[in-house]
Order: sequence, then structure tokens, then C-alpha cells
Amino acid sequence: MTSRPEYLPERLALISDVQAAEFLSAGVLEGSEDVPSIALNKLAEPLAGVDARLELHRVRDLIDDTLARFRAERSTAADAWLAPRLHETLRLTRREAAEKGFWTYLSLGVAPDYVVWRHLSEPKADGSPGLVARDRFVGPHYKQSFARLWWAAELFRDGPDYQPAVVACGNQDMLNSALRLDVIDHRPTAQALVRLLERGTVRTGREVNALTAAVNAAAATLMYDVVAPDAERDGEALRDWTERAASALPSPRNELPDGPEEERVPQSAVQNLVTHFEELFADAPVRGRTSGEPG
Repeated sequence: MTSRPEYLPERLALISDVQAAEFLSAGVLEGSEDVPSIALNKLAEPLAGVDARLELHRVRDLIDDTLARFRAERSTAADAWLAPRLHETLRLTRREAAEKGFWTYLSLGVAPDYVVWRHLSEPKADGSPGLVARDRFVGPHYKQSFARLWWAAELFRDGPDYQPAVVACGNQDMLNSALRLDVIDHRPTAQALVRLLERGTVRTGREVNALTAAVNAAAATLMYDVVAPDAERDGEALRDWTERAASALPSPRNELPDGPEEERVPQSAVQNLVTHFEELFADAPVRGRTSGEPG
């Protein structure tokens, strides 16, 4: 199994997809070879500045604790635990998080051992080894191993409260489906989906996929931000949160951290959408659900 990188610099860096391709050998994807970390860091572009958020050890320590805690499980429980703590540790803006090379470096230069541990498939029946899909290292934000967790925490948190993100990340189908949708950027929509998970309105992967497809399709004709308006976002709260990174303690391991002190989502807006989404789901085609069977 892939090991912790031999060489870890002090600062985080960027690496392009073209550069990353040189290191994504069959052995790395099979988990039988280590990423040559010294060679990789010769190509990587170190992030400039003295910002405490760019200190590599902060996120590597978190990865080490995740592996120690979940080594025997390799399940969505690890996603639900890591996502809010990764978000709180990095304290990125959305613009910074949109830099694809940052996540590629995190997966190849900082924690390839975590990517392999979390995403290596089981060996095939013919004896061929399991594989990690390439997009877990270099894929889009809804597939890449660390980007998907950060964005899930960002989109599903309710102001400073990460608990809704924990619920969403605990359901792999919600994590896989919702992050692909532009409509999930509307905070009341994200909170309404979490509420339906908590209520048990949707449980199985088929139900979650049917719900998210129906919600996305309905957004073409119903403007959710009109029927369920969000509170105005306060950029100052996020700026203050990122600037406090230097004095912040490591993200707590036994309780949830706090996100930026932004205003929470209006509960009236969430309830409006919960009611509407329940109606959508009742009529949504769910594979395996017989006609007339409730959702």
C-alpha cells in the first residue's frame, strides 16, 4: 500500500494536470508504488507568502489523525469526519478553492497514501489488482478526493455549523450527486436536502439520485432563490475567519469545529423547500419503486 510521502516541504504548492500525469503510474494507481515525492516537489510551484494557511504540516497532521482513526473502516464515516475539519484547517475562499492545481498537489504531494486508502477498489475476480480512479487525484471538484470534501463542507454548512455537512457527507450518493448541481450553491436548497435525509424521506442511493435529479430539473422553471430567499452573505465574517488562521488551534478532533460566523440560513426558506421537495420526490421516478408506493 502507498506510504506517507518521503519528503514533505514546509509549504503547500500547485501542480498542473500535465505535470501530475508523469507521476500517475499504474503502480501508483494500484497502490503498489509510492509517489516519488522529491521529484514531484522539484516540479511543483510553491505557494508564495507567509500565510499560515499554506503550512503543509497543518493538513498533513489532520490526514494522519484521520487514517489513525478510520484505518479499519475506509467508509463514508471518514468523509463525514474529515470534510468539516479539512475545511476549517485550510480556511480557503471559494476563489482559492477553485484552483485545481492546489487539490492535485494535496493528493499527490501531501497525502497520496490517503487517496489510495480511501479509494482503492477491491481486487477483481480474475486476480487483477484494485485501482484508484485517476479522477480521485486529478478530477473535477465533485470527484477529486479532497476537493469534493472541501466543497461539501462549504456548500452544506449552515453558517458556522458544520453538522449539516456531516449528514450530507455520511451519504455517499448525496455527496456524489449534489456536488454536480449548480443549484446546490443556493444555501436553502442544500439545507432542505439535508433535512430530507435527516427525516428519512430519502434513504437509498436510488432515492437520493431521484430526488436530486427532480430538484435540479425543477430549478429550470422555479427560481428557488425567489420562493426561498437566503440571508445576505457577509464577506467580512469570512475575511476575519481566514485572517485568524495564524492564531487558530488545530481543528478539534473530538468535536466539530466552527466555521466562519456567517448568518445562518433562514428556517422559513428551508421549510418552504422541504415541502416542495417532498412533493417533487413523491412524483419522481425511483428505480425499483412500484407505482403508488410512497417515497
